[in-house]
Amino acid sequence: MEEINVKQLVLAVHTIAEEKNLPEETVLSVIEQAIAAAWRRDHGERDQEVRSELNINDGTANVYVSREVVDEVGSPAVEISLKDAKKIKKDAVLGDRIEEMHEVTSFGRVAAQTAKQVVLQRLREAEREVVLEEFEDKIGTVVNGTVQRIEPRVVRVDLGKASGIIPQSEQIQGEYYTIGSRIKVFIKNIERDNHGPQLILSRANEQFVEYLFRQEVPEIETGAVEIRAIAREAGRRTKIAVSSTSPGVDPIGTFVGGHGTRVQAVMNEIGEQEKIDIIAFDDSSDQFIKNALSPAEVSKVEIDEKNKRATVFVNEDQQSIAIGRSGQNVRLASRLTGYELDIEQVAAATKTVKQTRHKNIEDSLLDAVSKSTK
Repeated sequence: MEEINVKQLVLAVHTIAEEKNLPEETVLSVIEQAIAAAWRRDHGERDQEVRSELNINDGTANVYVSREVVDEVGSPAVEISLKDAKKIKKDAVLGDRIEEMHEVTSFGRVAAQTAKQVVLQRLREAEREVVLEEFEDKIGTVVNGTVQRIEPRVVRVDLGKASGIIPQSEQIQGEYYTIGSRIKVFIKNIERDNHGPQLILSRANEQFVEYLFRQEVPEIETGAVEIRAIAREAGRRTKIAVSSTSPGVDPIGTFVGGHGTRVQAVMNEIGEQEKIDIIAFDDSSDQFIKNALSPAEVSKVEIDEKNKRATVFVNEDQQSIAIGRSGQNVRLASRLTGYELDIEQVAAATKTVKQTRHKNIEDSLLDAVSKSTK
């Protein structure tokens, strides 16, 4: 019968800590979790609350099973009667948690396998956690990586010390990745779930485009120009509202660059298929909405400030431009300005005026004819 010796595990703490470059407390905690899991496998039940304590000095281990003191025991694995609880702790009262101690020396074959699996899994997680902690302060920045693996829903990227994933929702639509290619990625966050910590990367979010512009437009760092808002549908179109803090500085020209070099550098990174509209921010909501719907020409804007809605009036020939393909232009303009935008036509009113004018001419002609016949 294969057994795992607790004393050997205790002795292994220091060696594992050195090999894995982990703190001894972390390794100790991992082994304590493994012992608790293995003991539960051998002697306990799945729902039981079990923790263990290792004594490095004498190589012993104790397991503590926690149960709640109740009036009537429904589940003996997690509950204990007041009468039995008082045998363990004389002053026990209802609602207390009572811990029973069991000394552990070794485990049977199945429990030993459980312990080994837990140790390996938890150590891997601990290693990843230590590595990812180094990336904690890089969240919100862009780094270079190498495409490691392409899976149906995620792209795995090697960042040197660690690797991360670009979920489908964070990929640029229509962008193709090849294994071994170098790409820039935005470090979005670190997700911690049952599978351990995971570095989430993005190429599709607004911050990625903002970071790229910051690299190309030094005037942002000096404070001469600012990015006020960004709305993006990755792979299709981005609208970016910019303003200037210095008189005489053209914010749009600054972002576009001489012969369009700056905006072209950003497009080279995100792909030529994505159009970038650089528009002027305006403190007047009316004017900002007009600018945001560029390249459409807007006749009039009526704002409902309370409900954050605006009705935008455009000529008939401008309506499809204002709405954009599949509603994209108005959708991005809404996100950029923070107003729900409704596009209305003003052409009907114009036609009425023309018809009235035409009728008036006819009337005057008839009048003239009738007068001449009299």
